Amino acid sequence: MLNIAATAAEAVAGIHDGATVLIGGFGNAGQPMELIDALLACGATDLTVVNNNAGQADAGLALLIKERRVKKIICSFPRQSDSWHFDAAYRAGEIELELVPQGNLAERIRAAGAGIGGFFTPTGYGTMLAEGKETRVIDGRGYVLESPIYADFALIKALKSDKTGNLVYRKTARNFGPIMASAAKQTIVQVSEIVETGQIDPEVVITPGIYVDTVVKIEPHAQAPAAQEANQ
Repeated sequence: MLNIAATAAEAVAGIHDGATVLIGGFGNAGQPMELIDALLACGATDLTVVNNNAGQADAGLALLIKERRVKKIICSFPRQSDSWHFDAAYRAGEIELELVPQGNLAERIRAAGAGIGGFFTPTGYGTMLAEGKETRVIDGRGYVLESPIYADFALIKALKSDKTGNLVYRKTARNFGPIMASAAKQTIVQVSEIVETGQIDPEVVITPGIYVDTVVKIEPHAQAPAAQEANQ
């Protein structure tokens, strides 16, 4: 049965120290900011976080890193102009980084949800990223074996859920959400709207409710319409 949480704090209350957490988003698009803030407030530490980035500016994932709640991050883009909290933690030796090319990252998460034990990819072959991993030449081309990324929890953002957890997303805010929902033991979703079961056309459901454990409705912030649209 779907748990419809009253608050973001209630939604993330079960996340424990040492958990592996998938966090959706591509930059700010689709990043579940309110769930991340609630995770910060709940006090969980020694987390392994999987995200496309390593936090931006002073919001969301960046604050988890700033407060040293993240012991390891698995991501594709750890450094950009406003990733100063990750940069400081990494230079101080206070956070471990596993760098994964973006396509490999997406496929490793998808493989976990699909029950695939591993896959061979040419991306990273012959580089430092392949060190310690099995390699193979197939039809004259080099490949490296990559493993699935499983998680204890996934924190994602969707546009709408029905009361059985079927999800639809808003445009590119979909990004990593669907594959992360399938790869975690528990999936926690923040949405802008919860509707009755049957009010979402089955043809437009992206994430079936079978992958969703908890949903919480987060009211959109009062802001200019253009800014609100960009952040959904």
